[in-house]
Amino acid sequence: MSTTQTETIELPTRISEIPDNGVQDSRPPEVKWMYPKILSAGVSFFVAGVNDGSLGSLIPYIIRTYGIGTNMVAVLYGTTFGGWLIAALTNSSITRYLDLGPILCVGAAIQVLAHVLRVWEPPFALYVVTFFLASLGQAFNDTHANTFVSSLTGAHRYLGFIHAMYMAGCLVGPFVATGIASANTDSMWYIFYAFPLGVGVVNLALLGVAFRDRMAAPAVLRSEGEETLSRSAWKEIKDTLSSPGVWLVSLFFFFFLGATITAGGWMVEYLVKVRNGDVKEMGYVPAGFFGGAFLGRLILAEPTHRLGERRMIFIYAVLCVGLQLVFWLVPNIITEAVAVSLLGFFSGPFFATGISVGTKIFSPEIRSSAIGDTAFVFVLGQVGGSIFPALTGIIAGKVGVQVLQPMLVGLLGAAGLSWLILPKDAALHRD
Repeated sequence: MSTTQTETIELPTRISEIPDNGVQDSRPPEVKWMYPKILSAGVSFFVAGVNDGSLGSLIPYIIRTYGIGTNMVAVLYGTTFGGWLIAALTNSSITRYLDLGPILCVGAAIQVLAHVLRVWEPPFALYVVTFFLASLGQAFNDTHANTFVSSLTGAHRYLGFIHAMYMAGCLVGPFVATGIASANTDSMWYIFYAFPLGVGVVNLALLGVAFRDRMAAPAVLRSEGEETLSRSAWKEIKDTLSSPGVWLVSLFFFFFLGATITAGGWMVEYLVKVRNGDVKEMGYVPAGFFGGAFLGRLILAEPTHRLGERRMIFIYAVLCVGLQLVFWLVPNIITEAVAVSLLGFFSGPFFATGISVGTKIFSPEIRSSAIGDTAFVFVLGQVGGSIFPALTGIIAGKVGVQVLQPMLVGLLGAAGLSWLILPKDAALHRD
């Protein structure tokens, strides 16, 4: 894993952190409170996972509460993408005015606000707005937490941990959401958001404590004028978007996030409508997918790193396509649940490995905005994570939710093929 550090948010070297022993040390500077920082980054991803993983279990109740069709659910994914887009456009500027600690806390606070607005039964329009706020907060919180971890020595292990924490949140979310939503005949599903609200407050407190040494204004702000900072931010954005590496990595995330978010969002509705499953029981099936992904991110991180990232991710992609075909063609709910769990397991390493590879593909000149901020790669990937679930909902409104299956097979296959077109440098992929 690359240990290159960026000027804006990836552990800028502080003079006070370097031992003054008269001997030049080539090792990376020691990070204060490193393990509390890694833990708080993991909690940030857990909060995001609870939010993202619960939506699929809640969609059947949302549709019935607000009296909307599957095509209107597409609006939720559209506003989610809007939050990521705004974050990507403002990220380079905000990192010049705020250090890592305040950015993480701002992101966590915005997510808390989103859950405060959801915890009662809000009008549908306001409920839609909360998805914009939640994604904006995640973009600031999680991408910068990800950047911090990616700068550490042995980062592939720590990335595996924090992304496993995301899947742990996705695993817990459906259990809590389905349990609350199905508790009464007249469902009060929105009370579920008291859970991510409480965890979000804990997340905000942990970040404030663990990153308390990173609360001062960046040194670059004290040495450069506002006009110079603005020009530098826009130049960084331009350089990032002109880099082929950014687009190649983003293409992989475009298809991968499109597949996982589409599956998580529409799996329950598919099992209820097409397989005639009980909505009170089917709400737990996504937990199998997320549970498998949680284990995959923990167990497969090291083998993937050692055996060759390019080779192993492609093998996993082939296995995922096969398991998705089983889910589609075998009309048995138990078999489908097992297939979904295994699919989650083998797709688990995709995200952290994609970040790991990205840090090696991007040139040092653009790394601070492309992978340092992470937001550009994520927002371009979130295009797929927004378009394909929305498209599935729109088509499902016309022909039925069975369109989910060919959509997922195509997306998983495209993710595997897009991985193959990444640079084939031997040192990069360890082949």
